[in-house]
Amino acid sequence: MRRREFIAAISAAVAWPPAVRAQQPERMRRIGVLMSFAADDADAKARLAAFHQELERLEWSQRSNLHIDYRFAAANIDQYVPLAKELVALQPEVILAQSTQITASLQQITSAIPIVFTNVSDPIGSGFITSLARPGGNLTGVQQFEAGITGKWLAMLREIAPQLTRVGLIGNPETTPFDYFLHGAEVAASPLAIKLVPIPVENVDADIERNVASFAAAPGGLVVVPDATTLVRRDFVVAVAARYQLPAVYAFRTFVAAGGLMAYEINQVEMYRLAARYVDRILRGAKPADLPVQAPTRYETIVNLKSARALGLDVPASLLVRADEVIE
Repeated sequence: MRRREFIAAISAAVAWPPAVRAQQPERMRRIGVLMSFAADDADAKARLAAFHQELERLEWSQRSNLHIDYRFAAANIDQYVPLAKELVALQPEVILAQSTQITASLQQITSAIPIVFTNVSDPIGSGFITSLARPGGNLTGVQQFEAGITGKWLAMLREIAPQLTRVGLIGNPETTPFDYFLHGAEVAASPLAIKLVPIPVENVDADIERNVASFAAAPGGLVVVPDATTLVRRDFVVAVAARYQLPAVYAFRTFVAAGGLMAYEINQVEMYRLAARYVDRILRGAKPADLPVQAPTRYETIVNLKSARALGLDVPASLLVRADEVIE
């Protein structure tokens, strides 16, 4: 009798109509996010908002079928590896890694969990992938800038300050591929008759102040490369550039919003939407090795007129016409 009841119960379950079966709870999937920002950083919130919105569009919701574990290093380099270990121990199905050094820290710890990187400019030189078309391992993602972008930044400085002949390239070699950008800048500087001065900095305000002050002993300008250290300390970096009357071009709009002179950046919303699409594909069975590294296609020019006036600079009409945003 019990055997007949058991068979009847199984038959009834199998016979449930599709509409009833569809009402059963979805399996909760788990992903991780590791960022160099602080958790309350406005820029981090904006980037993650774009990431979440795209995941929602792709039918991944934290209310029903997706759990996200977050870790924020707040630019504390010593925390990168411990936080990476902590996140990997949770065994997410895929991890979103923001910045070169964050990605390197995760790569040290796992070769099995898929990693989708963002804000990485030299993924081949950093040893993350074998080629852009065929990454070949457990990492893929969105390339931030090609080395040649430094030519654009130098040209912008020359455009707004035509007499400029000396430019410092500032960044932390521990948190950005500094040599990658330096080589690109060296190639671009010669035709512009610009003397390029490397300004490597460490992860402390005092070092940034000291090195910029030393450079500013003679007239010049600054290119601030994409770098987790300077990004987290953007208010301080902008204030130092203003204090020493150095026209500067930045890799991110957020510096200009903080009072910096100008920026030429990749649209960050697009970058994080692209990353979300790769997380979606991996959750649905794709392998990172088969997903080509992507490059954003939208670039934006931002100019701060108030900062230009404070430096005694007239912004040329050619630059204003190209600007996607002008901050008064």
